[in-house]
Amino acid sequence: MNLRKTILATSVAISALATASFAHAEPTAEVLHWWTSGGEAKAVAALKEDFEAHGGKWVDSPVAGGGGDAAMTVLRSRVLSGDAPAAVQLKGPAIQDWAEQGALADLNDVAEKEGWDKVLPPAIQAVMKYEGDYVAVPVNIHRVDWIWANPELLAKVGATAVPTTWDEFNTLADKLKAAGITPVAHGGQPWQDATIFETVVLGVGGPEFFQKALVDLDEDALKSDTMKAVFDQMRKIRGYVDPDFSGRDWNLATAMIMNGDAAMQIMGDWAKGEFLAAGKVPGKDFLCAPTPSEHGYLFNTDSFAMFKVSGDDKIEGQKLLAELIVGEKFQETFNLLKGSIPARLGVPMDKFDECAVKSEADLKAAQDVGGFLPSMAHGMALRGHLSGAIVDVVTAHFNSDMSSDEAVERLVEAIELAKD
Repeated sequence: MNLRKTILATSVAISALATASFAHAEPTAEVLHWWTSGGEAKAVAALKEDFEAHGGKWVDSPVAGGGGDAAMTVLRSRVLSGDAPAAVQLKGPAIQDWAEQGALADLNDVAEKEGWDKVLPPAIQAVMKYEGDYVAVPVNIHRVDWIWANPELLAKVGATAVPTTWDEFNTLADKLKAAGITPVAHGGQPWQDATIFETVVLGVGGPEFFQKALVDLDEDALKSDTMKAVFDQMRKIRGYVDPDFSGRDWNLATAMIMNGDAAMQIMGDWAKGEFLAAGKVPGKDFLCAPTPSEHGYLFNTDSFAMFKVSGDDKIEGQKLLAELIVGEKFQETFNLLKGSIPARLGVPMDKFDECAVKSEADLKAAQDVGGFLPSMAHGMALRGHLSGAIVDVVTAHFNSDMSSDEAVERLVEAIELAKD
């Protein structure tokens, strides 16, 4: 029996059991996640505390390792055996994958009661819905297109701010390199290469080009001169990293900025958590600014999907959990701990640092011009086999002397093969 048939059969059984459940059960939610260390663990603990304060029973099911891969293996086994957890940490197109299998519960009643359509950005709603129905809830918005910089090193070559165009970036990087300073801290891992790549696509081509190339996979955009210019800029950036970048973890690259071993890093705002944990002050010890673009904003959103479960206690637990996650209190508490900003619009920002405040202001500006876009590198824009095809080409180019013309040809071919 295939997975979809198994899930549908299980759903019928769940419905029968649910009607026989007692009416006023204690809201219960088993939560499967992979936030097991640092600020992430503290953030989950805050949600657990809030859930229990509202009369809920929290069953914690953490699965460490693999950036969520291990958790997904556990999830598939649980769903196939008819024992799905109530809430599961999922993101991007993975939500749609499970919804297509008929595995996810409908949250429309909670969404209507809480007015989610009015407080969640439309682009975030699209990720949380399947065929118009809410099946998941967002906990945050991470911005991917950031530059983090060491102000003392910039000052050594006469710079007082982070570059606002890629030409300025290259000019500054050349000055830093001539002064014996590593311009860009980078970890040579495919997803890190892809992170830089998509910020360059956004900056060189603009939001509309990003949408066509990395979301719609428009062939004309993919094989355009603009995409060749993107790979030209990637080649320049490759010349600005140190010789030991291969295999370096992202947080070690961030440490290079803190320790004065490199001037700039292109990385999402989870890097800010490293600075703050080390007691560094934004605007003083480190600078934060978006990578060059015209009001673009690449988002990466963590979320929880609600799976079909049996029993009024579990169903009520799901509804309570979903309500609390989108609520103002949790959105503030969680994101102060995580380094991201609230997915809910209108949450007061007075407790957030200046980088987060800028992120929220830029989000609003980007929405007005169609620049609020899902990250390809972080699993928000495309399903895994498609983004994987892009990342493979980007990494191959970054780690070789491949020409921009050849990179564009390979990119088009790889995506076509992945579509088949």
